[in-house]
Amino acid sequence: MDNKFSKKEIDEFYINIGKRVKELREKNNMTQLELSYAMGYKSVSLVSAAELYTNRKHFNLEHLYKISKIFNVPFNTLIPVD
Repeated sequence: MDNKFSKKEIDEFYINIGKRVKELREKNNMTQLELSYAMGYKSVSLVSAAELYTNRKHFNLEHLYKISKIFNVPFNTLIPVD
């Protein structure tokens, strides 16, 4: 198998995850700081950067697992699928 994944494709994947997290957070009337605290972080920097994919900062699997538990949604709803 010769699968090739472009940088643009991977970037779009992470951007879409950030958008889903932001939509879910806003739907639940939660600020970025509140979500950060709920995830066990003391500042807003991770959530802020990952939602916008700033400097290619993104949510990892542990982050997404915590977010799914915080909002009581299935983990797979946070992952974009073609």
